[in-house]
Amino acid sequence: MALKVELKPNEKIILGNSVITNGPNRARFYIKGNAVILREKDILTADSADTPCKRIYFAIQMFYLSEEETHNHTDYFAQVNEVIAAAPTTLIFIEEINKQMLTNNYYKALKEARKLIDYEKELFDNA
Repeated sequence: MALKVELKPNEKIILGNSVITNGPNRARFYIKGNAVILREKDILTADSADTPCKRIYFAIQMFYLSEEETHNHTDYFAQVNEVIAAAPTTLIFIEEINKQMLTNNYYKALKEARKLIDYEKELFDNA
């Protein structure tokens, strides 16, 4: 089954090792096969990873975009431990992320990390 991707005008998407920028009109295309795909709204740059949970997301994103079969998770787990120490209530989110990480399902880990970022924002807003 093909993945249907619809892009807004001038929207970017990462497909494999390439950044594709849509033209001035909406576009729809279908992707068959296994490819690394990340929409512009889901891409975090190093500069925009300005909170502890965003840095976790960024690390997972780098694993996802990498062509390497194995990854060094040392820095990731150091960041995770720091977040848990500062906010133990994040553990429920971290556990879900780690489940996906341990099976190399980085795309699903990114989806779970997005929930962690939302929770972090909620914590900051209520502090």
